[in-house]
Amino acid sequence: MAGETIENRTFDEIVVGDKASVSRTLTQDDIQLFARVSGDVNPAHVDADYAAGDMFHHVIAHGLWGGALISSVLGTELPGPGTIYLSQNLRFLRPVAVGDTITATVTVIEKQEEHHVLVLACLCTNQQNETVIVGTAEVKAPTERVSRPRAVLPEVRIIRHDRYRHLIERASGGPALPTAVVHPCDEAAMRAVGEASRMGLILPILVGPQVKIAAAAQAANVDLSVFRLVDTPHSHAAAARGGALVRAGEAAILMKGSLHTDELMAAVVADDSGLKTERRISHAYLMDVPGYPRPIIITDAAINIAPDLAEKADIVRNAIGLAKALGIDNPRVAILSAVETVNPKLRSTLDAAALCKMADRGQILGGILDGPLAFDNAVSPEAVREKGIISPVAGLADILVVPDLEAGNMLAKQLTFLSGADAAGIVLGARVPIILTSRADSERTRIASAAVGVLLARRAVGQAKAA
Repeated sequence: MAGETIENRTFDEIVVGDKASVSRTLTQDDIQLFARVSGDVNPAHVDADYAAGDMFHHVIAHGLWGGALISSVLGTELPGPGTIYLSQNLRFLRPVAVGDTITATVTVIEKQEEHHVLVLACLCTNQQNETVIVGTAEVKAPTERVSRPRAVLPEVRIIRHDRYRHLIERASGGPALPTAVVHPCDEAAMRAVGEASRMGLILPILVGPQVKIAAAAQAANVDLSVFRLVDTPHSHAAAARGGALVRAGEAAILMKGSLHTDELMAAVVADDSGLKTERRISHAYLMDVPGYPRPIIITDAAINIAPDLAEKADIVRNAIGLAKALGIDNPRVAILSAVETVNPKLRSTLDAAALCKMADRGQILGGILDGPLAFDNAVSPEAVREKGIISPVAGLADILVVPDLEAGNMLAKQLTFLSGADAAGIVLGARVPIILTSRADSERTRIASAAVGVLLARRAVGQAKAA
């Protein structure tokens, strides 16, 4: 802790029989940090599903507690600062599981005057006082007193994207769907196509200039022979042809390749495209935000620039449908503004209040709406408690409906670039889901976007059969 000091005990001060201890509880984060620092990603060490339980935990005990915990006692307690670790000989007698509290104790058993060497017995026990590790350590003890402020360690945040992994696993569990991939003419787009196909998510139909697609496939090391290829002269023609494949029932999903979003969407919203429905088309990001306890949907951040009330109602309806396809049965929808009170001078607060009343009247179904809510009040239970807000949505939002595209785009990118979030993009409200990716997206995000599209398309098929 800040303000504390650590002091050593010199060789001359130490007597045989002196001892010191430290305790620590093993967490999943400890395992991940150890793997990250050491580079040891052997699945027997870091994947509990792969390794037999005792084997998994035994390896962690060896790597993390065997050296590091005992070293902590030697370096901070006995002898303390200035100690030089010479050797250790440890035996591992019992597995260590996540949640176990281990106490490491060292006891001086021998002093060697010539080089100021100490031999210490080492013992690690768990919370049941069962012996986990026994052995000895040999150190060179300091000969001068050292007293220094205890170092304040930096805060470490582990960024995981397990939600995307679970999403992809779920989507991989059903039939792959025919997907028109429009103009996949760069390496990143083609690599995503190959991986989504390999994982059983999509059956790609590659639409675009054959020569460019072939070059992209070669760069991405993707075998084109297993895919259907529809040759077009340029990206504009590819967008139109992709829509035609959907109209003909040959594709259940449309996927953006390396063309510009505006070019693809112009083909989708054209009067003769056959892809429009009675709904306003909108975009949604499925965000995997480290530290937030659930996936969160942000809409609209890419298509509708300044939506009016009727358009926002469709944006909400589309997002609720997405949430249900992802397994969220009754999503909580936060209508965002800068404040949590209705202000006639702030249009977004009026729209938020009207959307909530529409939900009360049954004009928007399937979710729980509340707003206006400021961003902190939508996602932070602490902020909600501090402001005394009573709401079934505040602090627990599954869906964030932003006032306009500028707000949504900035919010999504701030979460991505400052918080380490992933953002899988999907276009909703068209005849089929449209997988919308960015050139800056990681492969993981591209695959997650494909998984979202697959789950949406399957839900649409199920609804059609039910009707």
